[in-house]
Amino acid sequence: MRTNEKFSLLFRKKPIASEGNEGGALKRALGPLDLTTLGVGAIIGTGIFVLTGVAAAKYAGPGLVLSFLLAGIICAFAALCYSEFASTIPASGSAYTYSYTAFGEVIAWILGWDLILEYGFASAAVASGWSGYFQTLLSGFGLELPHALTSAFNPEKGTYFDITAAVITLIITFLLTRGVKEAARANGIMVGIKIIVVLIFIGVGVFYVQPANWHPFLPFGFSGVTAGAATVFFAYIGFDAVSTAAEEVKRPQRDLPIGIIASLAVCTILYIVVSLILTGIVPFSMLNVSDPVAFAFEFVNLNGLSWIVSLGAITGITTVLLVMMYGQTRLLYSMSRDGLLSPVFSKVSGKSQTPAVGSWLAGMIVALFSGFISLGHLAELTNIGTLFAFAVVSLGIIVLRRNNPDLKRGFRVPFVPFIPILSAIGCVYLMTRLAALTWITFFGWLIIGLMIYFAYGRHHSHLNPLRRK
Repeated sequence: MRTNEKFSLLFRKKPIASEGNEGGALKRALGPLDLTTLGVGAIIGTGIFVLTGVAAAKYAGPGLVLSFLLAGIICAFAALCYSEFASTIPASGSAYTYSYTAFGEVIAWILGWDLILEYGFASAAVASGWSGYFQTLLSGFGLELPHALTSAFNPEKGTYFDITAAVITLIITFLLTRGVKEAARANGIMVGIKIIVVLIFIGVGVFYVQPANWHPFLPFGFSGVTAGAATVFFAYIGFDAVSTAAEEVKRPQRDLPIGIIASLAVCTILYIVVSLILTGIVPFSMLNVSDPVAFAFEFVNLNGLSWIVSLGAITGITTVLLVMMYGQTRLLYSMSRDGLLSPVFSKVSGKSQTPAVGSWLAGMIVALFSGFISLGHLAELTNIGTLFAFAVVSLGIIVLRRNNPDLKRGFRVPFVPFIPILSAIGCVYLMTRLAALTWITFFGWLIIGLMIYFAYGRHHSHLNPLRRK
């Protein structure tokens, strides 16, 4: 085979007509409310209960409101692009599947590998955060775990394994293998609880705001606002997980755009209001704590409500973990079904109609990561992976409109190509605000992924002409 033919095979595209039809094994059980709560479940959690304090203290101060607004606007542009793709190509896999049809196989692999990083390490990081809140709650009852099992491997501090992070990961995995409707029902209950807790914080906290705490409003300048936006972007990554549910949605062309846009709108409003009240109650310099919302109530001597907030935070972070791991398993399912990963990840259980074996494999790997490895800097690594995926998906709308203008679209992005271009520019700009080490690690991850593709995926792809013979 000639060099130019080998090169063209790298960009072979999956026919759009085949999307969502292969296998036909996943059960369509989700409606727009399920999708909206799925998105809110992923978005409202770590962002409000953890990242607000860190971003305010280190980067933006009271200007954190602008950080959330900036990140929300960029996400809104990206969400419009995701909505058009999801309504046009209602198949599992999110950005991976969209890139397969718009750009070709090697770009799809890069996006898929990038999303494995996003969902996998985000899940491990969220599980670690859940463990911290849970242990704090236990201590309120006078209970303590053996010190060696309270945190990730760090012999200097006498810790070797975070047992609660690993256990919650395995519990969530079990829930996901019971069936998507059951997982969505549990998620909906927990979303309701944490929304009530957030509303309690807003309703009570507004009476304790001291406007003097908002001065100076931009203590680190506008550069602090943009750095804060890059940091809190982790808080928004949940809405793209909604699109991974495409093959389990009753009416994907209508319901997916509703779920994506509605969940993003609800969460952006809540983030802005909570960050405004939080920085109004507590001087921003004191907010570099692991539980800023609970700390705010402790700051004004509302300790009883602080305990309720901690319970709500645990519930909120649980839903984030559930949706992140859901997105991870459906991504692996899609890549495996296309032949780029081992078929074990696309083997569907007959009873639950879920990729149970792949879910357990992914769950055990995430459990090991969350138990053994300290993932402090991996929130930034998750951010860069997410921003990269959003930028590529946004540009993919322009390519798909040009190459497939007559496709049936349940939703259309307005003002193409301007909105997709603005989305891509905004995402790349926020990427530049992340640390150099994050970029180095990210490129290292992509290089490892390309090695796996050329060693396995390229040869086993269902689009490989030699494989089809």
